Amino acid sequence: MEWRAGTLALCLLVLVAVPAIGGEVTLVPTRDNTLYEVIQEGEGQLPSNGAGDYFFAGRTAILGESRRGLLGFDVADAIPPGSVIADVTLTLEMSRTISGSATVELHRVSSDWGEGTSDAPGQEGNGAPATDGDATWVHTFYPDGFWLAEGGDFAASVSAAQSVGDEGTYTWGSTPEMVADVQSWLDNPTTNFGWLVMGDETRQLSTKRFNTRENSIGSPQLAIAFMDPVPTVPDRSLAMLALLLASLAIWRLRRTRLEVDR
Repeated sequence: MEWRAGTLALCLLVLVAVPAIGGEVTLVPTRDNTLYEVIQEGEGQLPSNGAGDYFFAGRTAILGESRRGLLGFDVADAIPPGSVIADVTLTLEMSRTISGSATVELHRVSSDWGEGTSDAPGQEGNGAPATDGDATWVHTFYPDGFWLAEGGDFAASVSAAQSVGDEGTYTWGSTPEMVADVQSWLDNPTTNFGWLVMGDETRQLSTKRFNTRENSIGSPQLAIAFMDPVPTVPDRSLAMLALLLASLAIWRLRRTRLEVDR
């Protein structure tokens, strides 16, 4: 009877336990941009940098204008629907700075935004005139789409934060908030507007420059570990049936041996 009880326990285990099989993917952004605050009036068309090699986060030295980066990743195209996100990290290459260490935060964006063909010259710190479809400090999609609040629509809560000092490679996460963001983007792709990258805006001279997806060196990398979708009930039923048939075969074999021994 003991082996029968063990068999029953295994059958129940098949019903409630599913192997945590999954995988890992590393994504580059499908879009990125910089929101450039312009304090002085009359400077012409609002700047953007949709096709540039860099995006910025922080405040400038002279006027104290804010710079905010935008990053978007196509999660649903790379991970099977129904998967469970387990771990998320974002790696960025910071390629230029004139300030000391500064905290750089990720905030989940709540409105859709665009990447046009604007391409800033030189070190790209002041941007280039926005083109159709570009995000700017006031636009989601230049020239007719607007943020609800200038500077972007995003969650006040921080998804992840990292101290950024000298030039080099930096990683954010994995945090529960980042995992929740990516899980939501997978489950509801129409709400996937990526992250806003915000530097230290409490002081001037805090701007950090990061490489974009257009940069051939050190483009942003979003690494995601996930578990496969939970098998459907028919899948588990087949597994249970196979186990029951195996158990029956063993039982019949043992019964035959007992009859022979008698």
